[in-house]
Amino acid sequence: MLKLKHVDRRSGLTPESFAREYLNTRKPVIFTDLMDAWPAKTKWTIDYFKKDHGDLQVPVYSANYSKPGKGYMTPDNVIPFREYLQMIEKGPADYRMFLFNLFRHAPELCSDFETPKIMDGFINSFPYMFFGGMGSTVALHFDIDLSHIFLNQFHGRKRVVMFPPEQSTNIYHHPFTVASYINVNNPDYDKHPALRKAWGYDCVVNHGETLFMPSGHWHYIEYLDCGFSVSQRANESYVRRARGLFNIARHFMVDKSMNKIMGDNWRKMKDDIARKRAQENILV
Repeated sequence: MLKLKHVDRRSGLTPESFAREYLNTRKPVIFTDLMDAWPAKTKWTIDYFKKDHGDLQVPVYSANYSKPGKGYMTPDNVIPFREYLQMIEKGPADYRMFLFNLFRHAPELCSDFETPKIMDGFINSFPYMFFGGMGSTVALHFDIDLSHIFLNQFHGRKRVVMFPPEQSTNIYHHPFTVASYINVNNPDYDKHPALRKAWGYDCVVNHGETLFMPSGHWHYIEYLDCGFSVSQRANESYVRRARGLFNIARHFMVDKSMNKIMGDNWRKMKDDIARKRAQENILV
């Protein structure tokens, strides 16, 4: 099995202790009390969103999201929010909602939560919501803009497996993307031998908790229950912001363009490069 460490669960962290123990050391942590004062912690339920915002049309995505071809990185469908919520309540569901800025459609929701005071540099224009049914998974990736991520869990539980940026080669990072296609739960060491050198973190985030994922950390997510969360992003470094903008430009200009031109052959080429880099790293 992969070498995975537990993630600290902390309450009462001050900005100073958080910076010293986690931010500056780029170490994940679960806050058990960061959202205690937010009305959203108890107000936001599946029934609440169905009743008050159920008529919104929302994009939903299946596992085909990252497959080569015309549908690469596009939604499978657009359906009423209420219909989607009813779907994931019933049990395992293929569709997820992610990177959806519900607050543009319902700005009154912004009064139900706050920008944390735990560090500077929060990007208030991009709080995103993520919804999924029990058993839904999010493939291993890192966030393209290189912000720190604060994942606030409002309903259900999520398992999150993380790897720090320096493990990118060992987990077979596909060039020009933010993706890795290793099997986190059943790693194939014959196919991906560099995984023997990889290490990371494993945790479960419960309702009312916030997971801090440092900039560039890879993460794989499993919905242990039907649930939803809100991610808040922070970036206190202008250098890191510039690198994030470069990543975004490279992704849209190179990866999407080559996918349209080459389709599955482009995916195979990226896979070959990832394997070559990992093999070279094994020999170091």
